[in-house]
Amino acid sequence: MTLKHWIILTFFAVAAAFAGARADDAPLPRIGASERGWTPQPGDEIRFNVLRQSNAFGSHVVRFAEAPGGGLKAQTEVSLRAGLGPVTLFRYELNAEEIWRRGELVSVTGRVNDDGKRGNVSAKRENGRLSVQGTAFSGAAPDVAVPASHWNYAQTKTRQLLSTEDGEIISVNIVPRGRETIRAAGREIEANRYLLESDINVDLWYDDEGRWVKLAFQARGQQIEYVLDRMY
Repeated sequence: MTLKHWIILTFFAVAAAFAGARADDAPLPRIGASERGWTPQPGDEIRFNVLRQSNAFGSHVVRFAEAPGGGLKAQTEVSLRAGLGPVTLFRYELNAEEIWRRGELVSVTGRVNDDGKRGNVSAKRENGRLSVQGTAFSGAAPDVAVPASHWNYAQTKTRQLLSTEDGEIISVNIVPRGRETIRAAGREIEANRYLLESDINVDLWYDDEGRWVKLAFQARGQQIEYVLDRMY
């Protein structure tokens, strides 16, 4: 199993099923009365420190800006490294970009270097469908597919995600796991936990505003955890 399957769900429209829940330039799902939909704004930033077995492993950052021609741009940057002292034994780097306008996914681009194995994807909305060209999949994305970039709470309401590494369409089963008190951004907060069942099971936490605040999973017997650096 490559690191792609460790964090594949962390990197990557909203379907017609979510059309009634659009915000100005951000995709939002239908949410319960106890939750409020968070709408990212230009200048917002989500920054996680990534830990492996409680040791520093790298970072995962999502930055939001105004897109050229209007709308919202979500830029994801992931950098992970494992090694012995100054010697790098493993390196993973991903850069991905989503463009949203009026609550609709307009385009997705991404490229990955998975310890020397490279992948890419370029997707653009044409004639009402998202046309995908990627190293793992080329064709029209399912209407219900949501980029698997995790900042978008809408992914808890779908069964298919679009990888921004290589365009793969990832089938998932979403299982609500209830409320928990977690530590995020240096303090304790209440959050809603979801299990994403796929090739590897990933736990995700969102606060009551729909903000992504934590991620955790196990791979190769090791615990991977995303720790939120500061609240946004």
